[in-house]
Amino acid sequence: MALSGEYEPSPAQWVRDQVEAYEASGGKEANILRGKPEWPIVVITSKGAKSGKLRKNPVMRVEHDGVYAAVASKGGSPEQPTWYYNFVAHPEVELQDGPEPHTYKVRIAEGDERAEWWERAVQQYAPYAEYQEKTDREIPVFLLERA
Repeated sequence: MALSGEYEPSPAQWVRDQVEAYEASGGKEANILRGKPEWPIVVITSKGAKSGKLRKNPVMRVEHDGVYAAVASKGGSPEQPTWYYNFVAHPEVELQDGPEPHTYKVRIAEGDERAEWWERAVQQYAPYAEYQEKTDREIPVFLLERA
């Protein structure tokens, strides 16, 4: 089931630009981070925890056997990214990895499962390890499974 509601673009211009280009091209353009082909992204649409409005974020593509991970790193900041709260409040999202978005259920990975997915995430995007060193919080790893 597709998410419904009013879309409110990100206050960050680069996020708005990347999401718009990604969606307009069916994922053929704007599908990598900072011009690096080894850092592919997906676009995740979530419902705002407070506003209820739809929010879209480019997130590193970490996928294994059809399950995706979304790493709430915020660059190692002491605070969670805003979308963390959206995922917790509304654990159903749309993920677009290519031309079509699909609905996914979201949950936080814990214990050994988190450790396994964290390793996958760091293999895909090495800066995650640096981000973890910068913060006292354990960076959450959400798992997204097709609904």
